[in-house]
Amino acid sequence: MEKAVRPAVLQAISSIRERYFEPITLADLASEVFVSRFHFSRMFADATGVTPGRFLAAVRLFEAKRLLLTTSLNVSDIVCSVGYSSVGTFTSRFSNAVGLTPTQYREPQVAELLVAISPTLQRLPPLRALRAAGHSCASLQPGTGTLAIDVGLPRGSAPADTLVGLFADPVPQCGPVAFSGMADMNSGELIIPGAPAGRWTAIAVAQHRPGAQEPRFSIGYSTVQVAPSGRSAARMELRAPAPTDAPIAITLASKQSPYTQRMLASQRPHLRSAA
Repeated sequence: MEKAVRPAVLQAISSIRERYFEPITLADLASEVFVSRFHFSRMFADATGVTPGRFLAAVRLFEAKRLLLTTSLNVSDIVCSVGYSSVGTFTSRFSNAVGLTPTQYREPQVAELLVAISPTLQRLPPLRALRAAGHSCASLQPGTGTLAIDVGLPRGSAPADTLVGLFADPVPQCGPVAFSGMADMNSGELIIPGAPAGRWTAIAVAQHRPGAQEPRFSIGYSTVQVAPSGRSAARMELRAPAPTDAPIAITLASKQSPYTQRMLASQRPHLRSAA
């Protein structure tokens, strides 16, 4: 059973989504819901899995990606639209997090291979296209482990095209280190071969058959441990997207910056030692 989310957290999330382009601070959000900054930060993280600052950053980056892909606005206009005051700062943060410059993000392959879940955009490309292009995705890390995930779709939902990726970050901005998918999947086992050893966040996105009862899309999150060799197992229950989910938009397009590749490579020994 899902735990209840405090109204103060929902109110803060609503404020973030409505005012992400403003210079919002933790103190501002806490004062709006009449709690101390410490208590607010703790209950927000408990409900969403991330701090208010990281949630705000995720919303801003998501909106920047959306504007880059769906409008002809220049980068400086987009910077102002998503709450940044410096084009240089935005470009640096975007490139480091996403692995592509804002200009590169407008290339057709990025949109074609975009996976997105948010209140305003839900998208899963054809699995065949993701498999074909994903082999060249720079975020992938070679591994010798196999992860078997027991995926549970929402009760009563129709079969779904289901994609599961492993990420170093619970709110990823770039591609997965390993992934797998299954078309027209019912609840059951999904195998991710060649998974790198370590502790990862597994994120699943499922697009249910057209005309099915709600949800049309479902998602799931789970912390998983992959052994260096052999078979590891995990369980993941999918559900309809919730207001407390930070927006996600990742692409399996292949171009990624050296910074992001170094960051991803450095994650593996760190995560293994923390396991």
